[in-house]
Amino acid sequence: MFYAYVIKSINHDYYYKGHCENLETRLQQHNAGSTTSIKAYIPFTVIYFEEFHTRDEAIKREKYFKSAAGRKYLKTKLLS
Repeated sequence: MFYAYVIKSINHDYYYKGHCENLETRLQQHNAGSTTSIKAYIPFTVIYFEEFHTRDEAIKREKYFKSAAGRKYLKTKLLS
């Protein structure tokens, strides 16, 4: 399975959207500081994810999450 996910910094108002094949491992990598661009915002927790059969589907959904429509979708989804 592949995942499109949203993680939130526990200590900051910062969200990161991505895709991966193993969600638990990817979260551990983020929290270990492996992603330089978001290192200042660790630790993170997963707040939303969706499963897909192919990497292409997960990438497409990640790109949607990063669009204006996707941000609006996530905002309504996460507040409900």
